[in-house]
Formats: sequence, structure tokens, C-alpha cells
Amino acid sequence: MTPLLDPPGIDRLRHALTTAGFTRDSIVERLGERVVTAYDRGDPRSLAHAVGDVGDPLSTLVRLFLCRLDEPASRVSAALPLDDLLAAGILEPAGDRFRASVWLHPYRDWWMVADLPGHLRAGRPAGDHVVGVGASPTVLVDATVRAPVHTALDIGTGCGVQALHLSEHATHVTATDLSVRALRFAATTAALNGLDWELLRGDLAAPVTGRRFDLVVANLPYIVGPGGAHATHLYRDSGRPGDAVAAELAAVAADLLTDGGYGQFLANWVHVDGQDWTERVADWVAGTGCDAWIVQHRVTDPASYVVQWLRETGDHTDLARRAAWLDYFHQHRVNAVGFGLITLRRTGRPDPVVAVEDRSSPTGPEVLGWFAAQDWLRDNDVLAATYRTAADVRLSQEAVRDRGWQLDRQLLTRPGRTVEVDPFIAALVGLCDGSAPLLAHIAALAVDLTEDITPAVRKLVEHGILVPVPLA
Repeated sequence: MTPLLDPPGIDRLRHALTTAGFTRDSIVERLGERVVTAYDRGDPRSLAHAVGDVGDPLSTLVRLFLCRLDEPASRVSAALPLDDLLAAGILEPAGDRFRASVWLHPYRDWWMVADLPGHLRAGRPAGDHVVGVGASPTVLVDATVRAPVHTALDIGTGCGVQALHLSEHATHVTATDLSVRALRFAATTAALNGLDWELLRGDLAAPVTGRRFDLVVANLPYIVGPGGAHATHLYRDSGRPGDAVAAELAAVAADLLTDGGYGQFLANWVHVDGQDWTERVADWVAGTGCDAWIVQHRVTDPASYVVQWLRETGDHTDLARRAAWLDYFHQHRVNAVGFGLITLRRTGRPDPVVAVEDRSSPTGPEVLGWFAAQDWLRDNDVLAATYRTAADVRLSQEAVRDRGWQLDRQLLTRPGRTVEVDPFIAALVGLCDGSAPLLAHIAALAVDLTEDITPAVRKLVEHGILVPVPLA
């Protein structure tokens, strides 16, 4: 896939961006972290006000690309290879001045090319609109396991956010997308940053059929809706009805992974009247031979969900479209839509672990820790093991007033994780300092157990509250 600029044009643009110091660090140094953070949250006016109308190359590029202000031809031609960018459609004339047609912006230590975000453009996004960095891509960036790998695959790459991060720890990066426009933007992003990606056009895993990767990530067009003719935007709509696109990728993920390889993707799934949503989503990975950790960290009611995504594309005043979408939910007994992360690890075991839970989205190290805990739990007697309690664990107690205060429940918490425990387990966790096996602490408490505490201990190990001494 060819970038928007030919190789000499890419070189000239990279040189211009470097010479001007068009990097996040330079912009923060000049304008301050507060102003740049406000811009990241969708406020270009604060940035425009802070940078002023100085006229040097850095201020010209900030005003042009980050604020989308018209700039005089003399300033633009002094800061950029103007003819190259006009021919590529990156800039466009605005009378006797010029303005940006795309969003060329510093992202961490890279540059990225995407279509103009909502706070810079006028009107609705086109059907082949290519989004930049937003909340969803960032969730996946933070949750991705970052161990060094030989091969990595980014499904639905868009402008290349995930591929950029994969390039830091993967020898070879392959990225796919159904949109030619998105692939050209990704190719431009890669070329500007001196990276070499294999870019393939096609739907989901179709372009890489028969191949396997050490790590697969996907920020799908996962929005739940009627599909078919109602699918209007490639970045949002898969064309499948309901949450079928997530189920489809979950089913084929094992065939994309090398032994021990990880697959991670964001998804929406429906909550249906009369069905347990956890069982429904767990069924997606049944028979794959993959351990799976499925985390839901947001739930939205149907009406709010529809309004949110219609507003995203400027269609929130289209009452007919809203009614058709809500009718689909009503007909299929959808009472809510969940959003979260699905992580798979190919093991080939006949008894893979599948866990589905509500919690905040995990970080990459937490994901690796959870799967390491599963390996340990498979091979060890949890009651005979020795543990230490994680340093960041806190015990909180809740009481109700009934002729005085009556203890209602006790919660062991770590950042992003909460486990309700009974008083015995709370006391037991307090004793775990790595000095003796758990059975010794149980004996020290001198309590006659009437039920098996193994499931409770396993849950504490899964959540990193109890850390086996060999893993510590």
C-alpha cells in the first residue's frame, strides 16, 4: 500500500517536521502540559491562544495541523514542502492562505496521520473516515502485553495506532484494514516514522488466512447495531448484525496464534433478557483451546448507546435512524450493551481456563500476571503453598446500623480489583508474609472450617492479592 507521499516527499516532510521541532515534548516545553492536555481532551482553542501568531515554523505547524487555522502562504512554504503536501491532499488552498486537510500530529515519540477529528472538522465524517487516537485505541494500547515477539498482527489498523506500539517490541508487524484510505494513512504514518509494516487489505483475518502470529491485536468496528444497510461508517460498523463481529473474531483467533501467543481485542456485546451475558460471551471462545480472560468495564443502556454513536457521526437528529436502531434492540430483547477487552492465549489444552468478570480494564503487566497465575494454579496445591500479600492490598469494611453498627461486608482491594471476603479469609490474608505455608496460617487461626476455601484462595491468587512465593 502506497503512502500519500512518494519516498522523496516523505523525506522532505520528515525533515521539515524535525527541523521545526514538531514533537509533543517541544510543544509541551513551549506551551505547558496543561494546555496540551486540554487539547488532548478536545479543546484546540486553548492551544491556539497559547501558541499565538508568532510565525516561526513550530507555531505555524501547531496552528496549521493541531488547530486547523488558515496560515499565510509565505509561512507555510517556509516551514513545509508545500507542493508535496498540496499534491498529496494533506494541505488545501483557502483563498490566498492554506489549511490542513488531514490531522498530522505528534503522538508520543511519533507522528501520525489521520482524518480531522470532530473538534477540527465541520460536518459529518465521511463513510471512509479514518480516526486518530481516541479513548478506545488507548484502552487497547494500555492493555496489550508488551513482551518481545517475532511477529505481530494489527487487525483493523486504521491510521496505525496499535501498529506503532507493536513496532517497539515486534520484529515484524503486519496490519490489515478493509479501508484503502485507512491503509494509505497507515502507510504514511509508518513511512514518516521510518518503519516498515506489511499492510494488507481485507476483512478481519481474511488477508492472513493460514498464517500465525505471536501477538494479535484488534480495535474492531465493533459497534452493535442492525448491520446491513445501517452500516454507514467503516471505522464504526462491521456490517454484521448485533455483536456478531466480536463472536466471529473470537472463534477464529486460535487459528491466528502461535503456541503461547496472545490475542487481544476490544468488543461490544449485548445483554439479552433471559440470558446470562457472561455465559453468552464465554461461549464465543468455547472449543478454541485458548485460555481466555474477558473483562467488561462499561455497560450502557440501549437508548444512551444509540444516541452516543449517532452523535459521533452527526446523525443524532435523524429520528428515523434512531428509531430503527432502537427497534432492532427491542426485537432482539437487548437490555444493555457491554464494552470490554477479550484476551486469549493459545495453549492447546483440553481444559482451558475461561473467566468473565466486571472490572476496570487491565494493563498489559496485569494481563501477563493473570495468565501466569493460571499456569501456577494448574500445577499447584493452593492450600499447601506459601504466599505473601501484595503490598498494595487494602482491607475495607462496610457496616450497617442496626442497634449499633453491624459488619455487613469486607473488601480486599488493589487498584482496579475488589474481592469480597468473609472475616476468616480477611484474617488469613493478613497473616500471609511469605514465612510459612497457608495451611500453617489456617492452623494458627484455630478455626474449624466447614467448607472448602480453595475457590476463595484461587480467586485471590488470580487477582494478585495473594502472590505465591515462587512467583514473587
